[in-house]
Amino acid sequence: MGRSAHDGIMERLRPRLDFARFDRLRSYGTGHEVKAGDVLTRAGDFERDLIVLDEAYVEVVREASFGRPEEVFMTMGPGDFLGEVNLLGDQMAFVTVRVVAPGRVHRLSRERFRTMMAEEAELSDTVLEALLVRREYLREAVRPVDLIGRPDSSATLALRTYAARVRLPYEWHDADAPDGRRLLDAVGLAEGDLPAVVFAGRVTRNVTPGILAGLIGKAYRPSCKDLDLVVVGAGPAGLAAALYGASEGLNTVVLDALGTGGQAASSSRIENYPGFPHGIAGEELTRLSAIQALKFGAAMYMPCRVDRLDTTGPDPVLYLADGSRIDTRAVVVASGARYRTLPLDRWADFEEAGCIFYAATELEVRSCSRHPVTVVGGANSAGQAALYLAGRGSRVDLVVRGADLSAKMSEYLVARLHDHPEITVHTNTEVTGLRGDDRLAEVVLTDRRTGLGAPRPTSGLFCFIGADPATEWLDGVTRDRSGFVCTDTALVELGLGPVWEGLGRGPLPFETSAPSVFAVGDTRTGSIKRVAAAMGEGASAIASVHTALAERRRRDR
Repeated sequence: MGRSAHDGIMERLRPRLDFARFDRLRSYGTGHEVKAGDVLTRAGDFERDLIVLDEAYVEVVREASFGRPEEVFMTMGPGDFLGEVNLLGDQMAFVTVRVVAPGRVHRLSRERFRTMMAEEAELSDTVLEALLVRREYLREAVRPVDLIGRPDSSATLALRTYAARVRLPYEWHDADAPDGRRLLDAVGLAEGDLPAVVFAGRVTRNVTPGILAGLIGKAYRPSCKDLDLVVVGAGPAGLAAALYGASEGLNTVVLDALGTGGQAASSSRIENYPGFPHGIAGEELTRLSAIQALKFGAAMYMPCRVDRLDTTGPDPVLYLADGSRIDTRAVVVASGARYRTLPLDRWADFEEAGCIFYAATELEVRSCSRHPVTVVGGANSAGQAALYLAGRGSRVDLVVRGADLSAKMSEYLVARLHDHPEITVHTNTEVTGLRGDDRLAEVVLTDRRTGLGAPRPTSGLFCFIGADPATEWLDGVTRDRSGFVCTDTALVELGLGPVWEGLGRGPLPFETSAPSVFAVGDTRTGSIKRVAAAMGEGASAIASVHTALAERRRRDR
């Protein structure tokens, strides 16, 4: 008989280790006897240990919650190991694991788990793959968390965007749909409580990304260890810096005001990134990069906004929006840029109503699928968004201020846009008006040559007109007139201050006017605005970090 699809899934969820590999895995842990009824992991608790089953049998349970009964969706036994990807970040457990037959288990503490991942290359690959597959299984088949809200609310969109970026295993409930109304009644939620999260019998009202981060373990928690490196920003440049820093032994923390991915996560398809001939979604590329950084021990907290950098002391000090202080030996600034908006009446109203978007991923596109939409912008991100939307059945108006679509867009995209029957390209054109009641219904497109305007129906406006550097928190760090951070050779041209005379050296590659503070990616003046270039800068900056830290150790002797 052939293998079923279910068998294939189970093999990935429960990889079978031969005796030698299983013995090596449990050798990193400490043995414990367990009895029937013991709870090894409880939903809602923070999961810290990888548990290896020597003899015991367990059942993996989705907890009962407001009319939904408890469900045992998997049983595991000798030769298995427990856990999913939350182990990499000391985050909340989404399921309960209960012993059904007694026996012996081995627990790998967080430190021993990290040691195993570092020392056992082949074994760690098998374990990591299983942890990743289990999270995706939770997202697709189990969905232990319930998220309820109104789809036309910007607060709900922000929450769902964050949930998608952290791969939250949740079930979405539209408050206006029958199942949503049933959940509202069962939980006792009112319109003013939305969006809300229901998990394991607990209800959290008016949930923001920050509140959700606190629930699942993504909010900042002080480290008991001295920090070598704090990376501010989790876009491609920041993730590459974190990955190389952590893999090269630096105690590394990553902070981001939103979530992983940066502007790259808004790209539905990147087709010119090396190694992916069929293209890759920006969200997927940055998700995998984040997993690699976590694998090597980086800690990631988001949303976590940095308010201020203090460079007056011997080491950099960061102050967070909640007042927390973080001392570190080095900082890599990869805070990227913030999306620009159009200066139009009712922009904020339609943004609040969930009709204006700055990304074109599955989450945003779902609300506009098969309805007319407008994409504004003349660079690759706008072209990729237009093609993605048209592929989902929407008629797309692509609005470009310039006369030549090829000026800022790759030729392969230009050719596809002109060939697509559902895409109309409007060059020398601006959006000059927004119309609609509660929802966006029309845009006014004005020809810049004639000044004539014409309405076009639309259900959503996707804005890709660039961004401004997110560097206002960098007091004391030299920036150019546009706000981008000056580094290395650019600083030499401007003239160095007395702090450098005391060090007896000039700035290292990617180093700013503040020693041991580095800038990479879109934040840095003169950077190349490409994902591959950003990752290259992030990785390269770590060589300079090592040099700066080594120099500091020599001075401290």
